Amino acid sequence: MEGPADPPEGNPEGTPRGGEDEYRSVVFDESFVRAARLQEYSAQERITDHAPAVRRRPPLRRAGLSRQALVLVVLIALAFGTALYMGIRHPYQSPAAREPAEPLRMTVVPLAPEGKVPGHTDVEHLYTSSPAAQFRIGAEGVPLPASRRTAHFSESQVVSALTTAKDYIVRSSLDPEVLTGRATRSVRVLLDPDQLDQFDRSLARPAADGRHALTGWLVRLDPAQAQLADRKVRVQGTLQATEADSSTLEVLSDHTFVYALRPAGADRDARASLFTVRRELHFRFDREDLRLHQAELVVSHVQAGPMSCAEDSAARLRPLLAGQTADQRGPAGTDPYATGGTPALCGALAPAAQPKL
Repeated sequence: MEGPADPPEGNPEGTPRGGEDEYRSVVFDESFVRAARLQEYSAQERITDHAPAVRRRPPLRRAGLSRQALVLVVLIALAFGTALYMGIRHPYQSPAAREPAEPLRMTVVPLAPEGKVPGHTDVEHLYTSSPAAQFRIGAEGVPLPASRRTAHFSESQVVSALTTAKDYIVRSSLDPEVLTGRATRSVRVLLDPDQLDQFDRSLARPAADGRHALTGWLVRLDPAQAQLADRKVRVQGTLQATEADSSTLEVLSDHTFVYALRPAGADRDARASLFTVRRELHFRFDREDLRLHQAELVVSHVQAGPMSCAEDSAARLRPLLAGQTADQRGPAGTDPYATGGTPALCGALAPAAQPKL
């Protein structure tokens, strides 16, 4: 069957044969119709409202950016953010140089009594009759002082330094496991990694050389000689934080610890005596130490008594107990021509430091 016949007058000039024109290729799909600015009224609408044949439709409003445009914007933002991050923190940027921790310098001074060590079966009576009568018990005797920010460290960083120093003091002076030599890890984990080798050598091969006395790091009683008569150790002292420079905080501590002791293996009816240890510690913290909750222990000065000056106190403290007297021999001789080492030290324990029984 053929297509429509040509009109009698022939095709208009320039019009293709068969009725096809330049609009034949246009597809009037739904999107094209909906996008039209003019819309014809229906026959019913024209009869009812006497409206003109067509009406103008408002232009369609796009809901937002097309999906392609939104993806492009996101990619640009990601690229800009990545470039900015790489410029500020280069992945291959080397960390800031950190000064190695100094070795701990320490002194341990035995304090010898003038006569017999006083003792009593009632531990509370011992405390109330001594200068430790008003001391606090345990960690309560190591309170944190009021703190404020410094020129280069925030208040929270100052508090962190004080808290770490307190934790070290409490663990190394009050923990029964540490006092009796059954544990050291709780103290070791608080030290700057640069000092661990020195600590480990002090533990394995203690020496009174000013660098490797274990009793410079912590309080350790000789378990073969004495045992705790009361775990409520009396404590009094101070903590103070200062800024050493723009990258370092320092904490100075000065605490006195009073232990009630009985002979090893003795029952509760045996007489107890008091043993006093004064520890002056100097801590140092850089920002890495503050972040990791660890400390660099720079100086440790310890005085402990009653003890005999002749006793070697590098590995452990050997207290004199109730009724005992100090060996009249002095400390081991010191060679003034020898280099490296520290001179032997010993002090006298004042009678006022003993209980008045």
